[in-house]
Amino acid sequence: MTRRDDLEVLAARATELREQVAHHARLYHEQDRPEIPDADFDAMVRELRAIEEEHPELAVEDSPAVAVGGAASATFEPVVHAEPMTSLDNAMDADELRSWHERVVRGLDGAAARLVTELKFDGLAMSLRYENGVLVQAATRGDGRVGEDVTANVRTIGDVPDQLDASAVTVPEVIEIRGEVYMPTTVFDELNESYLAAGERTLVNPRNAAAGSLRQKDPAMTAKRRLSFWAYQLGEVVGGPAFATHTETLDLIEALGLPVNGERRTFDDIDEVVAHCLERQEHRHDLGYEIDGVVVKVDDLAQRDRLGFTSRAPRWAIAYKFPPEERSTLLRDIQVSVGRTGRATPFAVLEPVFVGGSTVSMATLHNQDQVAVKDVRPGDTVIVRKAGDVIPEVVGPVLSMRPPDAEPWTFPTECPACGTPLVRPDDEADTRCVAPDCPAQRDQKVAYWASRGAMDIEGLGEQMVEKLTGAGLVRDPADLYALTVDQLVELERVGPTSARNLVDEIDRSRQRPLPKLLTALGVRHLGPAASQALAAEFHTLDGIMAASAEELAAVDGVGDVIAATVRTWFDQPVNQAFVERLRQAGLDFGDPEAAERAAARLAAIDQTLEGKAVVVTGTVPGFTREEA
Repeated sequence: MTRRDDLEVLAARATELREQVAHHARLYHEQDRPEIPDADFDAMVRELRAIEEEHPELAVEDSPAVAVGGAASATFEPVVHAEPMTSLDNAMDADELRSWHERVVRGLDGAAARLVTELKFDGLAMSLRYENGVLVQAATRGDGRVGEDVTANVRTIGDVPDQLDASAVTVPEVIEIRGEVYMPTTVFDELNESYLAAGERTLVNPRNAAAGSLRQKDPAMTAKRRLSFWAYQLGEVVGGPAFATHTETLDLIEALGLPVNGERRTFDDIDEVVAHCLERQEHRHDLGYEIDGVVVKVDDLAQRDRLGFTSRAPRWAIAYKFPPEERSTLLRDIQVSVGRTGRATPFAVLEPVFVGGSTVSMATLHNQDQVAVKDVRPGDTVIVRKAGDVIPEVVGPVLSMRPPDAEPWTFPTECPACGTPLVRPDDEADTRCVAPDCPAQRDQKVAYWASRGAMDIEGLGEQMVEKLTGAGLVRDPADLYALTVDQLVELERVGPTSARNLVDEIDRSRQRPLPKLLTALGVRHLGPAASQALAAEFHTLDGIMAASAEELAAVDGVGDVIAATVRTWFDQPVNQAFVERLRQAGLDFGDPEAAERAAARLAAIDQTLEGKAVVVTGTVPGFTREEA
């Protein structure tokens, strides 16, 4: 439901929530002195989880949203995946599923593709690494490139063998088996009943119960949660047999002794796939575990190689998401939040309602036009929908229940944070605060810079940012690198140790890699995936700054929209001055030698081809011999 231009607001909100959730989780689980009611804590966790699940590019490796009920994920060692654990694109209805299939057929030049369907389990993705048949490592997905080592906890899962079964097949030297850790619904219900009887806090839902269980410090606690595992994919394989199809890989996984879900099907007709998805949707609650869709994959591995990947997901697979659930509730108020780019976003304050697996108390209204089109008013009973079973939205009012005194809501004319008149450009749907010193924008820009998905400065959360900006010490992220211990200890409730730790954390952030720095700049539309692609292509920030919009757009995973916003951002004098201040502060702008080596390789290729004649045989459709 949220478009790319909504990411700034969501990223800033996620940063604030991570700080709050991590703080209160430490108080509750490690210090036994909670400051807020359990219901308030659960609401924050649900909101953060919704943002991260809907936008994986905003998620962080050690997010407290997936560590509910356990210690912070910093407890676990990082694991670099031998092959990335990518996410999947979604199809929200049958038309989108058919459109995906059409793209697959086009990508295969019209060839037919046999399709495999598997249930989309609502759990935690896991990669199991076996060497010479012995389990040596279990890692979470993390950001797809780097996960967390949870081997000790995974060993407590009965479905995961320590030793592979070599009785029927030859065990590869190295084999990574990917799948999903989940909590069966019967186990979830039994645990909650026991917690209620003991007067303890209950688990929120099976998915987060599984995630929290895997992140327990004590494997014995994980064992008590009775988790299960389904295998569905191979990762790295060394010394294994050759495979022609995905089905053959699943057969091997089963023969090695790991469980593969029996609900998978193969089809040659997309209409049959659609019918199967609808049938599974109708019976989604009949299983002993939770699912939120059906995954559809091309079976032939050679065809998969031809189709390849986008910057975030394989082209040969898609997740058909079940339609969202809907509920009615009271719209208490409509308020406006201002993000770090100045975008003023209206949101609904709701009477809490349980929908789509969680309690919803707020929902986005997107922009001024959407409020007018939907004609929702404070006091209305409204329909709330969880789009994709994750982010809540207001569909519209129940007009038959509208109070006679319900007045149309009017978008404010002034910024709620600074009082500056709001501006709406003629060609945009968004209304913005253009004040350069707006405290809401300033604080959120600094908080976003320090967030784990950006420069990852521990200890620099929303509250500390407010102290720094309120004291006039920080106006923008570049000011962080001039802070001293003496300045920090003058702030309220900041001691010498905390001050030294924060200065050290800020100093360490100077060496963050180029993709992190690019993300932290907060350029509109430029998320972690595109930042990674640009860094891999140009190697230095100076190289990116010098590139034309056309050169930027030519990078795989970037495109015209991102390229235009990046070029516009670097063309602005105020941003050029900001970048120069970062340079003077000693931040890592990339690897100039790598850029030089890349340029030398291109020059060598050009020299090799210079003066060569290229002969093409056959015909070129649409051209005569002379034209070709």
